Amino acid sequence: MASIRSIFALLLLFVLPPLFAQEEIKGAPAEPTDDAEVRAQISIVEKLMPSLPDRGAALYFLAKAKQHLGEMREALALLKECAALKEGFDPSGDSAFLALKGSKEFDELAERIHRDFPVVAEAHQAFLTEEKDLVPEGLAYDPARNLFYLGSLNRRKIVKVDPVSRVSDFVPSGRYNLLPVVGIRLDPNDGTVWADSFEDSGRTELLHFDASGDLLGRFAPQDPGKHGLNDLVVRKNGEVIATDSLSNQVFRFLPPAKTFVPIGIHRALFYPNGITLADDGGMLYVADSLGVIAVDLAGGASRDVNPGPHSTLAGIDGLYWHNGSLISVQNGIGSARIAAFRLSKDGLRVTQTTVLENRTAFTVLPTTGALRGSDFYFIANSQVDNLNGDHIMDITKLEPVRIAVVHVP
Repeated sequence: MASIRSIFALLLLFVLPPLFAQEEIKGAPAEPTDDAEVRAQISIVEKLMPSLPDRGAALYFLAKAKQHLGEMREALALLKECAALKEGFDPSGDSAFLALKGSKEFDELAERIHRDFPVVAEAHQAFLTEEKDLVPEGLAYDPARNLFYLGSLNRRKIVKVDPVSRVSDFVPSGRYNLLPVVGIRLDPNDGTVWADSFEDSGRTELLHFDASGDLLGRFAPQDPGKHGLNDLVVRKNGEVIATDSLSNQVFRFLPPAKTFVPIGIHRALFYPNGITLADDGGMLYVADSLGVIAVDLAGGASRDVNPGPHSTLAGIDGLYWHNGSLISVQNGIGSARIAAFRLSKDGLRVTQTTVLENRTAFTVLPTTGALRGSDFYFIANSQVDNLNGDHIMDITKLEPVRIAVVHVP
């Protein structure tokens, strides 16, 4: 990860640098510095493709990789094949394909996709933050106190929002010298707050706060590799499970032992991010760039959830369980959307996909959300694309952070 801005760039996989796009257009393709890494990922996904339940997810991943390498003809062919499956991928909303925009083939492809997946506008604004430069990533709801907690990448703090939309610091900037704050979850056992944090260097911490915002503990994996704890869930037995987006792993954190133990997954992960638990706590769902994986926490078996025809579970940032459905902030499929996926009784297959918000002012750059009953609140304009390392690139583009809400089935 080159910078905090790369949190989003990695989530979407290979975001095309403007200079590279210009050189390709001029007929002098540049050689990406990560050429070997990207080609290795292409090889892995190509081998995985026959066993994946979502062919469209693999095609889209490969198209972005090919575009990143300057292989534009191959990228466009893969996008056409992906679009023909009518799963919801929309490359017109993806900066990775900036160099293709304006070409007849690409624009016609986008038009067809927009006919198949029209605008859906069901959400409305719930509240705004006065601070424009929070650049939030994580959102959590505390039902006991009727409060929302919002994490800040830029300010490296956590704020709370009360029932009348008043925003105040829960953990102020500088108090504990935090890293950029990403995922936030409430502990169902005692109402304390857990949060993940990480920065571009590969440093990361799992943080634990009491209800007053006082630090109870901070923990980090002890192996020498780079780690980026991103999102998390807290089980009723006190165990914390977190995705690690930089090491492409999922970890159990055992509070008594203060140790991180990797969870075995049946296939390679690509930027694992969103994570949630079924109501009974026995089934874990982990989202990565290729879909959602269900993990039986008791037996240890894992498998890809089948999205069904004309649907995709790829590119999910925020992931939440609600009455047998997965509620998602899906921002890694091009144009972002909010969607609900009804699951089969065994939790391994999508039986119905409902798009709740698509291509509106509330899906400019959404990241995560939180459920309050049957209402889903989500960060509508995170502005993470305006953050580079530890500074805002263009302060004139900053605007209040909007939290939107949509009713879920």
